[in-house]
Amino acid sequence: MNKTETPLISIITPVYKAEKYLGETIRSVKEQTYENWELILVNDQSPDNSRDLILSFAEEDSRIRLIDLEENSGAAVARNTAINAANGRYLAFLDSDDQWHPEKLEKQLEFMQKNKISFSFTGYEIIEQDGNKTGKIVQVPEKINYNQLLKNTIIGCLTVMLDKDKIERVQMVNIRTRQDLVLWLDILKQGHTAYGINESLAYYRKVEGSISSNKLKAAKQNWKVYRDIEKLSLPKALIAFAGYAYNGYKKN
Repeated sequence: MNKTETPLISIITPVYKAEKYLGETIRSVKEQTYENWELILVNDQSPDNSRDLILSFAEEDSRIRLIDLEENSGAAVARNTAINAANGRYLAFLDSDDQWHPEKLEKQLEFMQKNKISFSFTGYEIIEQDGNKTGKIVQVPEKINYNQLLKNTIIGCLTVMLDKDKIERVQMVNIRTRQDLVLWLDILKQGHTAYGINESLAYYRKVEGSISSNKLKAAKQNWKVYRDIEKLSLPKALIAFAGYAYNGYKKN
């Protein structure tokens, strides 16, 4: 790639009680073969040593930025804060306990530029809390639209890349969880299609006790998304929820 083909990618990372895994997450960004990125870490008033850890990395690498929130506000506010501070044309999302394959950004950007895509996502591998590989790889479809995503919430936040020049608005609704799903649905409602790279380019850490690990709570939140945010009729919500449950069972 020449300079005109190497736009800045802004990486969005909310941070709360993350010190145990955050170093591995940041190192996976530093090891990217694509080097024109900025990592924006938003400290959501984390009570541990996450902030000091971020500062130690930032001292060594000017591409790493720390933003402190004045009060604990949740992942949606933290992500929106980073999005609003981003200088890059492209946005990529990475949570503070997950990791990327070294070629993730390079392969995904090349895919998006070659095919003039505004929204892409990739496959990913699930790893145990201690980092050991499970061998479980989440396969993704070639593309997905709004109605398909309602029934199959296959897009992993840690794999998404967006082109801000082509997407009208990128803001997450302020809910406790599933705010990423709501954003993807909103973008698809704007008329975009999400395109998948069916290759494992990220590692999703399965952390005990996390919000995403509680399947019942996740199911309840999905139902709230269908009814309260997307305003689906009861029949449409039931159909979407049945698809969500079926595809979730297949994935796990």
